[in-house]
Amino acid sequence: MSRPPFRKVLIANRGEIALRIIRACHELGIRTVAIHSQADEEALHVKLASESVCIGPALATDSYLKISAVMAAAVATQADAIHPGYGFLSENPAFAEICGSCGITFIGPSVRNMRVMGDKARARRAADKAGVPTIPGDSEGVLEPARALELAHKAGFPILLKACAGGGGRGMKILHSPEDFESQFNMAQREVEAAFGDGHLLVEKYLPEVRHVEVQIAGDRHKNVIHLGVRDCSIQRRYQKVIEEALSPGLPEALREKIQNSAVELAKSVGYSSVGTVEYLVDLKEEKFYFIEMNTRLQVEHPVTEMITDTDIVKEQIRIAAGEPLSHEQEDIQFSGHVIEARINAENPKTLIPSPGKILSYHPPGGHGVRVDSAMYSGYTVQPYYDSMVAKLIVKARNREACIQKLLVALNEFIVEGIETNIELHKRILSHPDFVEGRFHTKFLDTVDVFAEDEKECSDELSPSQAA
Repeated sequence: MSRPPFRKVLIANRGEIALRIIRACHELGIRTVAIHSQADEEALHVKLASESVCIGPALATDSYLKISAVMAAAVATQADAIHPGYGFLSENPAFAEICGSCGITFIGPSVRNMRVMGDKARARRAADKAGVPTIPGDSEGVLEPARALELAHKAGFPILLKACAGGGGRGMKILHSPEDFESQFNMAQREVEAAFGDGHLLVEKYLPEVRHVEVQIAGDRHKNVIHLGVRDCSIQRRYQKVIEEALSPGLPEALREKIQNSAVELAKSVGYSSVGTVEYLVDLKEEKFYFIEMNTRLQVEHPVTEMITDTDIVKEQIRIAAGEPLSHEQEDIQFSGHVIEARINAENPKTLIPSPGKILSYHPPGGHGVRVDSAMYSGYTVQPYYDSMVAKLIVKARNREACIQKLLVALNEFIVEGIETNIELHKRILSHPDFVEGRFHTKFLDTVDVFAEDEKECSDELSPSQAA
């Protein structure tokens, strides 16, 4: 057996992604340290790691986001590397810098990569320099509403305001006219300042009815960069991804090749080393694509790419951080079949209100081509302090039609009792004729009410007096 890339890795995260990293480390012969809050004492990642350390109270700001507590745990357990997963500290260059100053390897890109590509304005400028198409608008980021309005007029309404320093839909606003521009700008700015500590906003032309397509890339310290294909993440709700799939349905092969190659060129131009995701908006009618941002971390939807390419992205990320060259060359990457991932959240599928609580019964689906990434188990309590995603259901089949059918069967088999989940929402989306035929865009769930038939049936059952 070859020598492990690291001796001991601390996982600065929780839930299913912490489990995913723990498994990858153990397969590589690396010992693991799970950190956890007091609320997560019975969490599965704590039970399966080689050792664990409680780093603070339930709130993430007092535990998972508290850099001093995370670093104290790493030093005390003599970890020689830290894997941040996604979310929390994964895109915090100051945290990565502190890791380096303590002699601990940050499993992710360089601090410079994070500062350049993690800021949307700087990333846009890097894309412009590399010749990658960007959306008409601002590449600097603005603080003043008057300057933002000038840029909005130049780009042409409707426009989109979004944070330079972060994502997740925080501060995003679509403005169709100059009316109330200043108040909307100030509202967005307050939101992004509270979320990211930086009030700079980008002003971009708003593009309706486009696809959200992203490219998984991997680069090493030896200047090798490859792509692992595209994922389609267009099915979104409130700017949060709901369903992801590969390859993107209806995307012409020639256009896909251009998008993939542009992602590689952009990563090469900034000397990117680690795994990452380059994201685009794609206008299928015009066959044009536009760079929007780069995520300098592991993505929630990385299993989609792993299954369609038969690769292990987490292991690759760990090896790259240890200074090893890429395990694959571009010609090694082949795409087989079709893969779809459904994010299972602990929430009411109609209202999106979170549904924390104790899981009374849990039975994940199985079978050929079915994968479940989750930290749930019977008797586990879903905490109210963190993100509501509790599982990812990923299936692979020979083509998209068979993949949709397999995912529907798996969703019907998925038993989670004691809390509400969005499983029914996924079944409605997958059964909708527009989704089945590939006729969708990023505003699909804003324009299509997948629960409308229920409401219609309910009103049909009411008598005239009741309906009144």
